[in-house]
Amino acid sequence: MTLPPLAAEDHECCGLRYTELTVAGACEIVAAVPARARAAVARIPPEARHGRPAEDVWSVAEYVCHLRDVAMAFTIRLHRARTEERPALEPVYNDLRARRFRYDRHDVDAVLDELAIVTPGLLDEVARFRDADWDRTVTRLPHEERTARWLLRQAAHEGMHHVRDIDSLREHFPGP
Repeated sequence: MTLPPLAAEDHECCGLRYTELTVAGACEIVAAVPARARAAVARIPPEARHGRPAEDVWSVAEYVCHLRDVAMAFTIRLHRARTEERPALEPVYNDLRARRFRYDRHDVDAVLDELAIVTPGLLDEVARFRDADWDRTVTRLPHEERTARWLLRQAAHEGMHHVRDIDSLREHFPGP
């Protein structure tokens, strides 16, 4: 399984420019993800929240599980960045998790509740950072070195991006 490359420190997507996204701004985005995800899911008919609309497009349930995973994985990644010297991070293996842990079979409302419970833990970890900690680095592959600041920005981006993905699923389902 080939890992996709990590986004760069100066990544731009979803209207976000990583180089312009402050810690406070990233925290605001992260804090809003549970409510935004819940609102996006509410716009999808309940009977359409499971089952991929296309082979290469995740279901609502899979996206919601991934958002929960992002909050948990990035909490651990930030903790390791703050407490270890240049730790090598385990890949998240998004598609493998979705398949092996049968994310499409998860109760969407229950996972949204979990997302709302775990997201403050990510923000609790951020609160432990001092200014100098944001320049600490992590690696995933030997040539991929990223700062703790990037980790937080990436967590914010993942939340924004995947809430938009959930919203875009509406086009696959006939609505009123």
